[in-house]
Amino acid sequence: MASCNPSYINVGLRLGIEKYYDYFEEFGLFHKTGIDLPGEAGTIMHKEENMGLVELACVAFGQSFQITPIQLLTTISSIINGGTRITPHFGNYIADPSGVATQQLVFPEVSGIVSEETSRTMREMLEKVVSEGGGSNGKVEGFSVGGKTATSQTLPRGTGRYISSFVGFAPAEDPQVIAIAIVTNPKGLYYGGLVAAPIIRQLYENILPYLGIAGN
Repeated sequence: MASCNPSYINVGLRLGIEKYYDYFEEFGLFHKTGIDLPGEAGTIMHKEENMGLVELACVAFGQSFQITPIQLLTTISSIINGGTRITPHFGNYIADPSGVATQQLVFPEVSGIVSEETSRTMREMLEKVVSEGGGSNGKVEGFSVGGKTATSQTLPRGTGRYISSFVGFAPAEDPQVIAIAIVTNPKGLYYGGLVAAPIIRQLYENILPYLGIAGN
């Protein structure tokens, strides 16, 4: 099991530094999500003027910058839901002491992050990751799941320390739920598809039937 990092590097170099930063801005990665919790951290990224080809290559395959898990889920959601970036939130309304809603909470949305066609293509590709590819350990019997594995080295390089993760959403053709599992410094096997994907499978084996989401 291995990532095809040279392909990602090739894409990054073909885009170039300026266009890559344009996409970071378009996807909202340079801004906090605005979630209704205090203390949200922002993205840590090279300044554009300090970005060279080596840094671009590393960023292209998912290393050398940092975003929060909620930022990652928010961005992926915008890519698979038709192109709308939704502000993640816990609160829906404010109620009085008797439990009657007195104020409905509204959170910003930004449309047009990607086109519906691009979103549909990404859902189909990410479903293949689970049904046929490296995310097969995230497969849930009777349900369609899309997902993406990730395995990144931590600094300093060469210490043998990794962060393994897997993002999964379901149903793949009409996403209703999304989740991420992150395992820091796993022992032994460390690939995201082997370490983190089974956690999402176990979650969804309970969550999907509970929510009444129809299976295949």
